[in-house]
Amino acid sequence: MRPRKRDRHLPPCVYHRHGAYWLVKRGKWTRLGDALPASLAAYGRATEPARGSMAELIQQALLERRAALSKNTWRDYQVMAKQLSSIMAEFNPEDVLPRHIAQIRQGLTPGMANRAIAVLRLTFAYALDQQLLDTNPAAGIKRVKEHKRDRLIAPDEYTSIRAKAVPQIQVIMDLCYLTGQRIGDVLTIKYADLLEDGVQFRQQKTGARLIVRWTPELRAAVETAKALHGNVRALTLLHGRSGKPPSYRRILELWNAACAASGVADAHIHDIRAMSGTAAEAQGIDPQKLLGHTSEANTKRYLRSKEVKRVDGPSIGQVQYLPSSGTKKSGG
Repeated sequence: MRPRKRDRHLPPCVYHRHGAYWLVKRGKWTRLGDALPASLAAYGRATEPARGSMAELIQQALLERRAALSKNTWRDYQVMAKQLSSIMAEFNPEDVLPRHIAQIRQGLTPGMANRAIAVLRLTFAYALDQQLLDTNPAAGIKRVKEHKRDRLIAPDEYTSIRAKAVPQIQVIMDLCYLTGQRIGDVLTIKYADLLEDGVQFRQQKTGARLIVRWTPELRAAVETAKALHGNVRALTLLHGRSGKPPSYRRILELWNAACAASGVADAHIHDIRAMSGTAAEAQGIDPQKLLGHTSEANTKRYLRSKEVKRVDGPSIGQVQYLPSSGTKKSGG
């Protein structure tokens, strides 16, 4: 949705035209009233989920868990909550059965299906805790198996994309690779995070804290990032004219444009994290510590080396064979 050029004090989809306030949804104009206070009250009634509906329960559950969710997870859950509220508009919470959730799961992509299951589990767990329901119909619904992404961006592909990218994307690519961190954590690096011994991160997704030590390349990337904005300073290392961190959507658009211009196909900006972890392992650096994972299994999902491992077999001269159980021992 494009930002308003006028009527910026009004809620989304509300416009003041011909002396009245209107709610515009899907091309339909609904008159709210002539006076602003009454119109805002009418807007609230028109957009508030029906009491006792699935939409209301989902909204209440997410708000209750908001403090425990990362910024990115909250954003993703909000998008899924809106979709589920539409899908389940005819349901009251007590009417939802496991088969209904299974049917919803079948109509979505694996990633979206698993997100839907997560939101519904959270929602009905909240309903149980509040003694609104006696069972959780989402508890026994299995997640959909997602195919593991094994794409590894080659060094020459990275160089090709970088050559076609605007300076801001070039810096972000380098910071993602040199630190091994997620794009969201790189976009929110603060000047206060540039410590004496390295760049400090608190991962939005997991809450893990780590410091990536300075290298000449990392220092150069940070200095280049500072130079992008001239004398304009903000709280974050990367920012736009407003002083806020660049939006993920805009960065993704610029990344996709660079990929298209370079001719490199099927390259996601998230693949740089896998590229970094894979390169770290090849250089003898602990990829689990770099990526900030608490388990080796999580790290292995990011290691995508295509190199066939070469191993040495044992020397036969150093093996002491024991007699088999059927061999008769000679007498003394």
